[in-house]
Amino acid sequence: MKYRKMGNTGVNVSEISLGSWLTYGNSVDTGSSEDIIDTAYNSGINFFDTANVYALGEAEKVVGKALKKYNRDSFVLATKVYFPMGDGVNDKGLSRKHITEQLHHSLKRLQMDYVDVLYCHRYDEETPLYETLRAIDDLIRQGKVLYAGISAWTPDQIEAAIKIADEKLLDRIIIHQPCYNMLQRAIEKEIIPTCKKYNIMQAVYCPLAQGFLTGKYLNGIPDDSRAANVKTNGFISDYTNDEIYEKTKRIKEIADGLGVPMSQLALAWILREKNIASAIIGASKPSQVKENVKASGYEIPADAMSELEKII
Repeated sequence: MKYRKMGNTGVNVSEISLGSWLTYGNSVDTGSSEDIIDTAYNSGINFFDTANVYALGEAEKVVGKALKKYNRDSFVLATKVYFPMGDGVNDKGLSRKHITEQLHHSLKRLQMDYVDVLYCHRYDEETPLYETLRAIDDLIRQGKVLYAGISAWTPDQIEAAIKIADEKLLDRIIIHQPCYNMLQRAIEKEIIPTCKKYNIMQAVYCPLAQGFLTGKYLNGIPDDSRAANVKTNGFISDYTNDEIYEKTKRIKEIADGLGVPMSQLALAWILREKNIASAIIGASKPSQVKENVKASGYEIPADAMSELEKII
């Protein structure tokens, strides 16, 4: 496993990280989840990602229980806040109240004294940005959060956050979590250039396009697959069209020609971008982790890279 700096910090995170969306506390039982996390840890993954909203806290419990056996200084743990965690009028968003309360709930579920990264899971249009940034800065000064992160923010929102942080002497955002893969490249146009300007790195989710870049959906989504349970959501439906199916078949041909799994090729393609600190994989089996970690350090030949660019 190779490691990269997390933004303008001294912290190293594994190029492949393990997430917990749609898996732990949902489709994967607790025992299997712990086996997967153990496999990831023993494969060199030191960056683990979760969120309070994943299975409404259950994912955090699973991740915390599995990581509890390891030295706290041996891994980097991230969670998130923003989405509704209840029916109350203040049970959502990025107000000081919601951020503070949810961080404490997360720490209790994780059985941790602190998290390395607290992400603003989305941008909150209803809360002053300064209130949000000040609340996170306060948690950093208390030692309950080490670094500030954001997810799926626009370039303008990132610029505004940096301006406020610099004016008010707050800790800057150091990492951004967007969707990025061979089939969804929107961040290349503005997000990556903006983040490079401020030494903000990316930890990307959906690097395998919800499984489409593993080759298992070349002929459609089987009724008995995990994806079948969520194929009506916006994430899966982004990929269920003839153009995507044709592209994935051609990508699979290149992977076969190189003698590597399609998923390894797709992850290595992401890691070609130096602004990306880590690609966050999901896994329902330990074998998937073992296969995906091989992408770290794999160099795609120039001719294959050229062919991939033509396809995607």
